[in-house]
Amino acid sequence: MAGRTSIRTNNSALIAMIADEDTVVGFLLAGVGNVDLRRKTNYLLVDSKTTIKQIEEAFKEFTSREDIAIVMISQYVANMIRFLVDSYNKPVPAILEIPSKDHPYDPAQDSVLSRVKHLFSSESVASGRR
Repeated sequence: MAGRTSIRTNNSALIAMIADEDTVVGFLLAGVGNVDLRRKTNYLLVDSKTTIKQIEEAFKEFTSREDIAIVMISQYVANMIRFLVDSYNKPVPAILEIPSKDHPYDPAQDSVLSRVKHLFSSESVASGRR
């Protein structure tokens, strides 16, 4: 199809995590964790000692790696680097904002959800439906 971006498929696509300890450990116990030959992990555990720069670097690394299909990031962490999350516009890896134990999910702050709402509202207006 013309004009569509092809999404590459990879048998070893990973899920990356940027979140608090409880969330990361839960996903690690579910088998999401990975350490490659260069000792690079697919997660960043964010605590009170984690700097904004470290979060930014992890986000940039995860969104540029070929072996990652989804980046799951706690919404409160995404708010710390909102300018990066909002400016990211590639289909793969997909960015998924998730709640954490101490910070509930706020759909008004989710940039991906707001893009989807905008897309569907413009489609319904363009087709004459409301």
